[in-house]
Amino acid sequence: MTIPLTVAIGSYGSDAQGLICGYLFEPGRPGAPIDAEAALRWIAAQAGDAGQSFVWLHFNLANAAAEPWLRAHASLAEEFFEAFSKGSRSTRIERHDATLLAVINDLTFDFALDAGDVATLWVGVRARLVVSARRHSLRSVDRLRAAVKGGALLATPMALLDHLLHDQADELQRIAGAATERVDAIEDALLAGRVERHGAELASLRRLAVRLQRLLAPDPGALNRTIANPPDWLSGADTQLLRQASEDFAVALRDIGALQERIKLLQDETSARVAEENNHSLFLLTMVTVMALPINLIAGLLGMNVAGIPLAEHAQGFWIVIALIAVFTAGVAWLALRRLGQRR
Repeated sequence: MTIPLTVAIGSYGSDAQGLICGYLFEPGRPGAPIDAEAALRWIAAQAGDAGQSFVWLHFNLANAAAEPWLRAHASLAEEFFEAFSKGSRSTRIERHDATLLAVINDLTFDFALDAGDVATLWVGVRARLVVSARRHSLRSVDRLRAAVKGGALLATPMALLDHLLHDQADELQRIAGAATERVDAIEDALLAGRVERHGAELASLRRLAVRLQRLLAPDPGALNRTIANPPDWLSGADTQLLRQASEDFAVALRDIGALQERIKLLQDETSARVAEENNHSLFLLTMVTVMALPINLIAGLLGMNVAGIPLAEHAQGFWIVIALIAVFTAGVAWLALRRLGQRR
């Protein structure tokens, strides 16, 4: 049976059903654009067929029509809808009957090394259907769309999910590289003795590393349970793809963990340098105060305006007092400078 294929409306928006894009994948052929209604007719026509063809539908949940359409037509497990109604959670891949549910925390399209620029993509995978849904534009799924438009051959639904996971791991590596370059610059400045106020930037980078490590790390328990008890339609080769994706994430997360430790050490070093500067400034302020003590003390005594003030009637009394103050101040300054030299 031949099903007419219709190009989905809007590359960056969504159609009346909330569909951003849809593709039909057949063995040995690149994905062909398809809309939601044509996809439903194709799936109904293929019922009971054991072929390798499948459909990918990508939805925008910001469109109020998307969730009702998915509930009515996608035949996904209820856990898929519960996942995005509860909001963002840690990345995981788990099985619910014949459906695989993937919750993928991804970087927003306008990501700028900010811990808040992380959003979630929800993916439901069946034997002949892959449904992905998001509320914000995301980098990894956009890379997947570009690859499909460029003619990428994806043989199975799991191959599409594996491509998405690899894209996410690549984005994670890229972010880790950008953060590492900034940390290197801060470290070079500290080693060169240029003590600048890097505390706020280091704190921001550390929050980013912690958030990425917490949200983007796949839950190993859920993944191992899925690999140990896969759906019937999942082949051994597809299971191996899941293992490889997990290893890629492990490498990226090790880099994030190492970066987090470097940032912590730099924060400690920066705090120590700032504390040393503050102590030095406080010591100098104390020395200046001590040096001014003789003149303040003598000025206070001579300014009491009581009878019996020494040298009040002496012709050179003023200069004698000035000389005494200078001698005392010089003595205190000598002691202070000697003390400062010992500290250095």
